[in-house]
Amino acid sequence: MEGEEGVQQPQLVLANNLFLLTQNDVDDIEKVRLRDEVFNFIVANDMAPLYETLVASKVLDLDQKALDSMRSKIDDELKKLEEKIADAEENLGESEVREAHLAKSLFYIRIGDKEKALEQLKITEGKTVAVGQKMDLVFHTLQIGFFHMDFDLISKSIDKAKKLFEEGGDWERKNRLKVYEGLYCMSTRNFKKAADLFLDSISTFTTYELFPYDTFIFYTGLTSIISLDRVSLKQKVVDAPEILTVIGKIPYLSDFLNSLYDCQYKSFFTAFAGLTEHVKLDRYLHPHFRYYMREIRTVVYSQFLESYKSVTIEAMAKSFGVTVDFIDIELSRFIAAGKLHCKIDKVAGVLETNRPDAKNALYQSTIKQGDFLLNRIQKLSRVIDL
Repeated sequence: MEGEEGVQQPQLVLANNLFLLTQNDVDDIEKVRLRDEVFNFIVANDMAPLYETLVASKVLDLDQKALDSMRSKIDDELKKLEEKIADAEENLGESEVREAHLAKSLFYIRIGDKEKALEQLKITEGKTVAVGQKMDLVFHTLQIGFFHMDFDLISKSIDKAKKLFEEGGDWERKNRLKVYEGLYCMSTRNFKKAADLFLDSISTFTTYELFPYDTFIFYTGLTSIISLDRVSLKQKVVDAPEILTVIGKIPYLSDFLNSLYDCQYKSFFTAFAGLTEHVKLDRYLHPHFRYYMREIRTVVYSQFLESYKSVTIEAMAKSFGVTVDFIDIELSRFIAAGKLHCKIDKVAGVLETNRPDAKNALYQSTIKQGDFLLNRIQKLSRVIDL
């Protein structure tokens, strides 16, 4: 599962195609093409365990002849691998024994047998001494985790990798781990940490096995826009040379970022509508689609209102290129949820901002924490008296 420069890991391409097959927004003609592509890839790589799972879940139809052929090839290949391991243990050194076990691990990964792949990777790790090689095994485990979206496995593997780095490890692998962790954070809705990790990796990106550089910039832009303040967004994203070189290849992203920074809200909403489909059909962002759409609207509405003490609803609607009723309904939801600090004067048709005073908020927070501390002390004193 080692990713060559510029080439995405084939199993992760397969995982994305399987995800698209489950989406209602993908049209039927495209699903037919995807189904054929998935079936051909599975047969070419003898992925019998995965094929059986997909048949059971009715994603693919059963082709018994193809299944029997895959099983036969798997049995033949496993016999060869076992012979190589036995030969290495009897006649060769520790390095050759490790390589033979690694080949078996990679075979199980290739055919999509998760449990046996993880089990064999543990055996291979037991034969491994060098920290760098142990790290490579962790990357294989992480790729299995992302294929199956097993966040528990991913989290444990990231922690394991960090402990290995305490023993040593090169910068190239450390930088790769940042991207893996950033993808994990984004997939678990920790957009702030994901943005920080992605931005740290922009100039050193080599993790092509996960996704192409264009996709990496797409994720960096989306996570940054709801995580960074306006000044940081300008410095780290809008004006970043690494981003500027590829942003034109990504539909709507340039307009999305620049129109927000330049306060061109009508253009922003147009780009926003275009990006919606990309976010919805992204395997990692799809579960957080509604949340992300709410957060980005909170950012843009807050930025607009920050310039005013009061503004008419009509003026705001005109700036965004939408109707007064739309803005009224939108803002009502965000105000009720505590996301926007303003109130609507429906009679006058005016929005009045009431931004919280930072000092007052700190004072209220201190009072609350003081009350909590006093209550704890009183409870403790009762226990001690007893």
